Amino acid sequence: MPANNFSSDPMSHSQDDEKEAAAHASLQFVHDGQIVGLGTGSTASRAVRLLGAGVKAGLKIRGVPTSVHTKELAESLGIPLLTLDEVQQIDVTIDGADEIDPQLQLIKGGGGALLREKVIASASRQMIVLGDSSKQVSMLGKFPLPVEVIPFAQVLVGKRISELGASVHLRVEGSGKPFVTDEGHHILDCSFGQIPDPPSLARLLSDMPGVVEHGLFIHIASVALIAKNGKVLALRR
Repeated sequence: MPANNFSSDPMSHSQDDEKEAAAHASLQFVHDGQIVGLGTGSTASRAVRLLGAGVKAGLKIRGVPTSVHTKELAESLGIPLLTLDEVQQIDVTIDGADEIDPQLQLIKGGGGALLREKVIASASRQMIVLGDSSKQVSMLGKFPLPVEVIPFAQVLVGKRISELGASVHLRVEGSGKPFVTDEGHHILDCSFGQIPDPPSLARLLSDMPGVVEHGLFIHIASVALIAKNGKVLALRR
């Protein structure tokens, strides 16, 4: 898999600087007239802010946000927005990930927006995934896998996922109440340890009644931009 350097300028290697560098590198994939999927999370929000600055300077794009939070951020920056009712084909989506493996298989959903993120990414000609160096892994699974479930089936689904060998925890807010997604569902954070066959696990979870969506993104990402050692590497499937 080729790796290209988009920048060789010296930079601080802090996580925040790496996120900013990856977000800057993503701008080369966005062009006038495009419809752009706007991701959710700390790295994606940096890209959204940069796109907002571009719009202010004359960039002509329209965005499709992956969460209520991103919608509010984009509106505050003056980015014109569309919904999936208005457009079903997106030119490019820019989003982050919790883990990225060498095949560009991802774990996403740490921010709780995995359902909308996957819908929008799947409707995109290209998905550009951003990450700092900590997000690059040789095998998925160190980060708990988020699984979005309907509340009615939460306990049953949790038991069935536990039987697959995972430690399962309901995601809760600081108040102790269950975290509720933008679509009104709950999230189970499932620690499998290393996942040697992500596509097989993805199929098992997708076939489980009560599961709305899971955070395994298989054959969806086109390019990963990973900031590492003062450079941004472009990794392709």
